[in-house]
Amino acid sequence: MTILTSGRLRYEPIADRHFDGLHAMNRDPDVMRYLLGRPETPDETRAMIARVRTRWAEWGYSWWALIDAASGELVGAGGIQHLGRDRANPHEIGWRLRRASWGLGLATEAARTLADHAFTALDAPRLCAVRHPDNTASLRVMDKLGMRFTCIEEWDGARVPVHELARAD
Repeated sequence: MTILTSGRLRYEPIADRHFDGLHAMNRDPDVMRYLLGRPETPDETRAMIARVRTRWAEWGYSWWALIDAASGELVGAGGIQHLGRDRANPHEIGWRLRRASWGLGLATEAARTLADHAFTALDAPRLCAVRHPDNTASLRVMDKLGMRFTCIEEWDGARVPVHELARAD
């Protein structure tokens, strides 16, 4: 499994050892407002870790725990998967940060690192990202990454804006 690094972050493939940090982040209603719309339960966090570990084994990529390089604390999660979790669909990039890490540029740093990995190591021709229509913070990260709005589509039971970045860009 691939470990990545950037200026302030270490990217560790999500594993059982990340449960406490992931669940602390995912039980925060503000973090989950645009994702589930509610805090995640401990069982949901454990199930997510199991799904991610399976994808790492099958695909060789999935979600990373974002670890602050200075403190060693989990500050978020970021990943490369496929829209709808189906390999027939384009690669999807995603991220989330614990509330204490908002506004520090970490989401943009992580998104750039993950996009570079997707384009170079995974040979992804393009990356897509979806967001809740009201999630302007993620929109700002997508803009900084150079992603462009392409359409509104239904994913995970909701009509959401889809943004895209081609490798050539």
